[in-house]
Amino acid sequence: MHKKGGKPRPGGTTVTNFGKSGGGSPPAAGRASRSRVLRIIGGAWRGRRLRFPPQAEIRPTPDRVRETLFNWLGPRVPGSRCLDLFAGSGALGLEALSRGAAHVTFVERDVVAVRELRARLAEWRATGAEVEHSDALRFLGTAAQAFDIVFLDPPFASPLLPESCRLLEERHWLGVHALIYVETDARGGLPPLPQTWTVTKAKQAGAVGYHLITRGMGGE
Repeated sequence: MHKKGGKPRPGGTTVTNFGKSGGGSPPAAGRASRSRVLRIIGGAWRGRRLRFPPQAEIRPTPDRVRETLFNWLGPRVPGSRCLDLFAGSGALGLEALSRGAAHVTFVERDVVAVRELRARLAEWRATGAEVEHSDALRFLGTAAQAFDIVFLDPPFASPLLPESCRLLEERHWLGVHALIYVETDARGGLPPLPQTWTVTKAKQAGAVGYHLITRGMGGE
């Protein structure tokens, strides 16, 4: 169902654009009593609390992992164009906006998560944010635009990660030296990656393996 103020996109997606024009403020989402909460850890929104739905497959990146990730990204974030492909709570994309990203596209298929994310963006008067209500692979089949930073944190039990990596590369969603952040089940590790991708950072926190990948170091 298209929300008021959204713009239909091919493949059944809906876009709500909280851009610099100031258009498209949706109504606030209802506060579910079982909502979970996390906080933004850096930048202009540091300390703000973010509610997200209790669905088991929405597994936000832990605070200490996010802190490490954004230390890795450092000066690449301000002014960047980012894609949060399995947005869930939206924590990674919101953290990027808080730290000065020029634009973040959030892609999420869960309607409750989409509603909460749109509500937070409106409440915080975010600029440069676009929310797509879509399956990730369907979204990657639409007309591509190049991103500087991509966050990939699919459900661990799903087979979505290898195909997402392939489509990002083959359908030209990545800038020449884009950075790709990937979270995986630490026991399974990374799938085979495109030849132009090089893992430059990797750590583990409990059951979570997290990796920073640079495009264009090996094959270009």
